[in-house]
Amino acid sequence: MTEMAFNSATELAALVRDREIRPSELLEYFIDRIERLDGDINAVVVRDFERARATAREADAAVVSGAALGPLHGVPMTIKESYDIEGLPTTWGIPIMKGNIATGDSESVKAYKAAGAVFLGKTNVPLNLADFQSYNEIYGTTQNPWDLGRTPGGSSGGSAAALAAGLTGLESGSDIGSSIRNPAHFCGVYGHKPTWGVVPSQGHGLPGMVAGPDIAVCGPLARSADDLALAMDLLAGPEPLNRPGWKLDLPKPDKKSLADFRVAIWPDDELSPVSAEVSGRVVKIAETLSRLGATVSDTARPAFDLKKQHDTYLTLLNGVMSAALPPEIMAEMKRQADALDPADMSQEAVMARAAVMSHREWLHVHNDRERFRYQWRSFFDEWDILLCPTVATPAFEHDHSEIQQRALKVDADERPYFEQLFWAGIVITSFLPSTVFPTGPSVAGLPIGLQAIGAEYDDLRTIDFTRLLAREIGGFVPPPAYR
Repeated sequence: MTEMAFNSATELAALVRDREIRPSELLEYFIDRIERLDGDINAVVVRDFERARATAREADAAVVSGAALGPLHGVPMTIKESYDIEGLPTTWGIPIMKGNIATGDSESVKAYKAAGAVFLGKTNVPLNLADFQSYNEIYGTTQNPWDLGRTPGGSSGGSAAALAAGLTGLESGSDIGSSIRNPAHFCGVYGHKPTWGVVPSQGHGLPGMVAGPDIAVCGPLARSADDLALAMDLLAGPEPLNRPGWKLDLPKPDKKSLADFRVAIWPDDELSPVSAEVSGRVVKIAETLSRLGATVSDTARPAFDLKKQHDTYLTLLNGVMSAALPPEIMAEMKRQADALDPADMSQEAVMARAAVMSHREWLHVHNDRERFRYQWRSFFDEWDILLCPTVATPAFEHDHSEIQQRALKVDADERPYFEQLFWAGIVITSFLPSTVFPTGPSVAGLPIGLQAIGAEYDDLRTIDFTRLLAREIGGFVPPPAYR
């Protein structure tokens, strides 16, 4: 029975559909695993077992009656704490939000429920969803199932950890700075950062947050590419206000084999150096693709100033992240930004100015972003996939020191903690889809996941690329301690 914990959601749904297991039995199986195994991991921090049991009993009756079953009928799942589920807390890890109880379901939760999923709880996040680690004063620290002394990533760290440890059938996270992709890489699971605007974000926010934020997206994490494709089929669509006149038609995958793909690889970059092992994994996958007949290039790049593109990302990112700060903090940040040397284009200076920029300044940045989108479109006219690192290293050890003082060791070098946002930003700035997929362990036995990036709206192509690649290199592998 242990191996059932690591089945894909698609496989779990088939077990229910074929009457090999009742939804209520499947739910109890995952509840038991959470109660036995999650104490050390601390991934499923909000538990809703009794309501889940009632839902599972209804799912049992539907199977017996011969009713039409949704594609996730009876599949137990969790979701990132930042999504609303009616009657459960949505805090984003912020202590003063501890009493915030959702009065309705988010759009993503509605879609999963309509497909038959059974929600049994919510998973941990960092404070304000703003870290590569997942810990906060409300719920504590989430550990990586591959090594409890290391981070599972953030901000969807609880999501990835729960999947890797076999505590849930499916998950959804959110991403503005690799918050889906980073945890997928660190925990050895699949994660998809959708094209911006493809998955509605209503109900993924704190009270008063009605408008979807610039550049941030909601998207799935799973143990297989098939599950990502299924989840995107359920989640993709218009925001509620757009439904009367907005229709989405994502292009279907059009490649029959890996030999049909044109793949550009980007193993490393001086703006954010990665470990030799991570860059070597990009090269190794490229060699596999080339051997299988794919067209592969290690020199193809989009035709723009990479530093300017990254500065644009940092500006857009900090514009979003600072929007909810109180007036007294904003006033101090304005004084600091005004005191900067105009010639200072360091990452710190760029982000300081971004926090207090005017709408006029934002419009200029937005215009730069549109230029980058056109240049990416030209790049993807010639290439189907861009393969690159997710972040600089495999999962690192917990570090809860002052966030601005942290550093990340990349091989023998100490690098700035937030430098790894570079690999997030090449995707986020221009709304591109990216699927992170597992490629096997590092020498130390930690997962390494890479990004498969595509053109805007080619979400299903990037997912299908990783599905085909799994046939050659393997896919998700459970961490040894939880098998």
